[in-house]
Amino acid sequence: MTSQLQLLIDYLGNKLGRSVAIDDARIRLLAYNAHSAEVDQARMASIMQRSVPAELSDCVRAAGAEEATDIFRVPACPAIGLAVERIGMPIRYEASLLGYIWLLASDGPVSEDDGEAIREAAARAALVMHREYLAGEIGRSRERELLRDLVSPDTTLQAEAAEALVEEDLLVAGHVSVLVATVTHEPGELLSDDARLALQSATDYGRRRRPPQHALSLNRPDHSLLVCVWPGSHAAAVDKATSELGRVVHERLAAERGQKPAGSAWIGIGRARRLLTEASQSYTEARRAADVAMITGALGPVVAYARLGVYALLAKLPPGELMEGIHPGIRPLLSPTSSHADLINTLQAYFDNAGHAQRTADQLHVHRATLYYRLRQFEELASLDLSRGDDRFAAHLSLKLGRLIKLE
Repeated sequence: MTSQLQLLIDYLGNKLGRSVAIDDARIRLLAYNAHSAEVDQARMASIMQRSVPAELSDCVRAAGAEEATDIFRVPACPAIGLAVERIGMPIRYEASLLGYIWLLASDGPVSEDDGEAIREAAARAALVMHREYLAGEIGRSRERELLRDLVSPDTTLQAEAAEALVEEDLLVAGHVSVLVATVTHEPGELLSDDARLALQSATDYGRRRRPPQHALSLNRPDHSLLVCVWPGSHAAAVDKATSELGRVVHERLAAERGQKPAGSAWIGIGRARRLLTEASQSYTEARRAADVAMITGALGPVVAYARLGVYALLAKLPPGELMEGIHPGIRPLLSPTSSHADLINTLQAYFDNAGHAQRTADQLHVHRATLYYRLRQFEELASLDLSRGDDRFAAHLSLKLGRLIKLE
């Protein structure tokens, strides 16, 4: 598709004698022509990075680009690098928006003849992009089908899918690891279209960081997953490489989320497995790591299953059993309706600092006397003695359990 669009853009640019570019519907650069005139920072960033920041996408949408049916304009906005006004033409196949043709207003006005040439080019681009979409969708449908089987709990389906993926040149053989990306949501909650698009874009970006046939991605109702194959690598090297890829995917997901609150994007990473048929095990671990990261908020946004520690064991238990493990004196203090959140936060900081009073006081910006007062308050309310090892363990474990479940 890119080569056909490039020929189209080169032809249109030569005919009009001006700079021309084509983006997809998400403002990602697909093709552009060589042009001697000076361009602004937004165009340079688009060429170098093949993407634009969320602020620029918002500016384009605010100009009515998504609803446009004919030539429109996007005013200059120097604050975000858009120093030159853009002239845009939507590329639509029937009612579906596939992308845009862009011209720089600094190249001069658009005559009636120019407008007709731009509209004709947009119609031709729509055919090219629609055909590519149909062809790609057939291939993606097969990928999705096999990937769903590969990570299913059915060992027969796993084996058949692994064999088909290799035979059909969709994946190579080798060590496999799985990465799961999600955003903050309630259990069982379906994600919005924007959230799912952001997840898909982020995992697709991670897939493109791997060589062809070395990764496949799949979008699911509340998360996306990326299956990576690492031929010739040892498990330890694969775990390290997958963690690095996880950070890249998280950065991309956070960027795609734009103005969403910090700490709303989460990545879980499963341990490497030797065979492609074992991808399901890595997938299960990756989902568990992502869920624990999201629920606790204490392990960072990118969490490898191998780093979960006691959470790996606790996350396997159903909520009812987790609830039973919480000390009865602490359970009311963990309730969302409790007025003692300061005591729980103090205790958590105290444990996180290995019981070091001064470090905890400094972290909480309180005097040591205030810290000791809060700890005594907690002991009285919970009927625990933090100087006793068993009570201390019960309190610490209860806090960890409380992070994994929602107390009414």
